[in-house]
Amino acid sequence: MSQRTDRPPVDPALQEVLTALAEQLPPSMTEEMIPMMRAGSPADVMPETIAAHNLVQRDTTIDGYEGGPIVVTTIARSDHAGRGPGFLHVHAGGMVAGTRTTGLAPILPWIVEHDAVMVTVEYRLAPEFPDPYPVEDSYAALVWMAEHATDLGIDPDRIMIIGASAGAGIAAGTALLARDRRGPNLTGQLLIGPMIDDRDRTISTEQYDGMPPWDRKSNRMGWKALLGDRSGTDNVSIYAAPARATNLTGLPPTYIDCGSAEVFRDEDVSYASALWAAGVQTELHVWAGGIHGFDFVAPDAAVSRAARAARTAWVARHLGDK
Repeated sequence: MSQRTDRPPVDPALQEVLTALAEQLPPSMTEEMIPMMRAGSPADVMPETIAAHNLVQRDTTIDGYEGGPIVVTTIARSDHAGRGPGFLHVHAGGMVAGTRTTGLAPILPWIVEHDAVMVTVEYRLAPEFPDPYPVEDSYAALVWMAEHATDLGIDPDRIMIIGASAGAGIAAGTALLARDRRGPNLTGQLLIGPMIDDRDRTISTEQYDGMPPWDRKSNRMGWKALLGDRSGTDNVSIYAAPARATNLTGLPPTYIDCGSAEVFRDEDVSYASALWAAGVQTELHVWAGGIHGFDFVAPDAAVSRAARAARTAWVARHLGDK
């Protein structure tokens, strides 16, 4: 398949950031770059930022997949009392990088506004811990969260799962596991630019080959790390690559967004369409000119502010209905 040169343009407000990224980063991430990817990210949130929101955090070691230890961090208002909504956060990082603090900044105000309790999970990373470790670790965190809801101050009927990029893909897989294992129940899933299809067949993955921060070759690397030689074959579960699911009935109300100028665009739009076909209440936003992770790399751009406002409004509407 030859690379397409015709593609939706990048938002002008993001172009300067994209140019800077192209000067700082190679166009594609490779397996050899995983140590560099794990060295830290501007999206990592420091304890000082959490404290500045008058939030408190606590780390707990729990049993992950096959009993292996993983760490979850609980974050709540310092004056939290009673039972509020619960957010299970699954971090980004292409299946190979990131920590439980990655990408928390936009969620912290939701904890304050809704007196919610967030649990963010340190799932184990590929390639050292390939499929099914990441999604099973995330599911283990969901089970722990529901079983300890009273102690954590969480209403078990108001748990929402949230993720971005690879974390959104793992979150979608976790929602499928929760459905098929008959719990814990989720009240919603918020998926930001989800990485959900290993098959590398969409037009958008072809269009955005060679463009940072996450292009087609980077995507192939992430899936190869997770799935090994199974990547792209018929031997891949729906929990690892949710776009492969043919039955999406019984999933919770869903919010999906992505950019029009990113690899994940077409698989995300297809997933939203499949959810609608299954009768699942779903809201989809494709932000014109948005690159992958645009609201993290250019938080002050108008399109980034609009995307955050739409997510915030969906969370408020959804929790307000409960």
